[in-house]
Amino acid sequence: MFRGRSKHVLDDKGRLAIPARFKEVLKTREDNCLVLTNHFSCLWAFVRDDWRAIEQKVALLNQLDHSVSAFLRYFISGAQECPLKQGRITIPPDLREISNLKKEVVLVGELKLFEIWDKEKWETEFEKSKADFPQVTQSIPGLNI
Repeated sequence: MFRGRSKHVLDDKGRLAIPARFKEVLKTREDNCLVLTNHFSCLWAFVRDDWRAIEQKVALLNQLDHSVSAFLRYFISGAQECPLKQGRITIPPDLREISNLKKEVVLVGELKLFEIWDKEKWETEFEKSKADFPQVTQSIPGLNI
């Protein structure tokens, strides 16, 4: 599982060093590639098997439904495979532009995926999440922590 947060710097070509603990996840899953796609204000990164599971579920949805079409156009169409080379991936220019990634980024582990945020956007989002945390923890059924 992808856990933890870490700050990184994109080089001029959009290359991102993947932290060792995330590379271990890829190694145990016997994969050397991530699938990146756009999400709200960041990118989501998946191991290919987890991405395929999403594709299989989405393929069963009614594509005539307006919500499904919007989901396909934004989330699914943005998906791009990014091979791990020398411990780094290259984030495609269109995904960097859509998520407004600049030089400084934050990787945020979220178990089956991790997010890639512009550092400034992440700091704002984290403060919102921090403020909402007491209420959110009470509203998640079955959490029992």
